[in-house]
Amino acid sequence: MKAKAAAPKKTLAKATSEAAKTLKATLRKSTIGAKPSLRATVESLGFRRLNQTRELPDNPAVRGMLKAVSFLVAVDGEPYLRPERSRYKIWRSRSNKKHQRGN
Repeated sequence: MKAKAAAPKKTLAKATSEAAKTLKATLRKSTIGAKPSLRATVESLGFRRLNQTRELPDNPAVRGMLKAVSFLVAVDGEPYLRPERSRYKIWRSRSNKKHQRGN
């Protein structure tokens, strides 16, 4: 009888140790316009919509996937830096011709 009473305590301790081995990740940016491989990575992590939070197991495979899409996903405990505007886009000032004509 005493052995059965001790069993729930072990499972409770095991459950708390398993909870410590999870990562909380949130999808912060859309995958629209992303490469198909990145889109597949986000889907395989289990994200379906923006701002969805998932608890994922803390193992090297999941960490690698999160690193690959780090610009789309925020992980609790790590700072999320929103990507800057694209560096390849050339910003040009608007033409002054229309305003010079008086229109």
